[in-house]
Amino acid sequence: MPELPEVETVRRGLAPVMEGARIVSLEQRRPNLRFPFPDRFSERLQGQRIEVLSRRAKYLLADIRSGDILVMHLGMSGSFRILEECDGKIAGDFYYARNKDTHHDHVFFHLETAGGALAQVIYNDPRRFGFMTLIERAGLSDHPFFARLGLEPLGNELDGAWLAHAFAGRKTPLKAALLDQKLIAGLGNIYVCEALWRAKLSPLRLAGTLVTKAGRPTAAAGRLTEAIREVLAQAVEAGGSTLRDYMKTDGTLGYFQHSFIAYDREGEPCRHPDCNGTIERITQSGRSTFYCRSCQR
Repeated sequence: MPELPEVETVRRGLAPVMEGARIVSLEQRRPNLRFPFPDRFSERLQGQRIEVLSRRAKYLLADIRSGDILVMHLGMSGSFRILEECDGKIAGDFYYARNKDTHHDHVFFHLETAGGALAQVIYNDPRRFGFMTLIERAGLSDHPFFARLGLEPLGNELDGAWLAHAFAGRKTPLKAALLDQKLIAGLGNIYVCEALWRAKLSPLRLAGTLVTKAGRPTAAAGRLTEAIREVLAQAVEAGGSTLRDYMKTDGTLGYFQHSFIAYDREGEPCRHPDCNGTIERITQSGRSTFYCRSCQR
């Protein structure tokens, strides 16, 4: 499943075309994806203008002038691509060849961009685990998708003090606490493994050990929050990571996976210069965890 950097990469790819655009029409090729589309989905969006395209955790949010929010989730294999037309001819920086599996093209946004050009944004999803829905802007924060989401890890609020408050008294493994979306929204398995390696913290360590008896953050808590922000920022800059079906909006693959230091490196030497250990793979809550037991304590 695409993680936060992948979704942020997609948002940045779509924003130049979708923000400020008017939805001339919306074409659905099927009645449902993971869930059924809302009633009158195409009709409610036709003629509306997209004010802002944002992200919350792993959700894409298109703020529609009508007062609705178009919520989009990529699921396991969802991707977008963009075609821009000018005088009936395909042109511009956003033209990319269609994927071979075009029978998995399920939703077509026919747009008039802020600059007056005509464009198509096409949603493709072979496994159909993604979804789209409409939520009233006033009720977004209370909606079940969003009501219990935690802190955004790319913001400035994530620091040692915040982590100490969130982890105080917790006896769950550190990795499980980091994956708890009610605490930190959008963190996934890959980047948690990478951040824990950078911070030299064991995924098996109890989350509460990052807090002193007085409730203050330990030095490890500071290292961890810095590592989280660092690895996410680098992944976004690199265009996300390519696992299975994930693609950027332009049809190319992300490449941060070439920089993975712990994830999927089972049996390889640990790359910390002061460590002679080896990256191991264990299973936690049904997910693979990659770490070095020699230096991650």
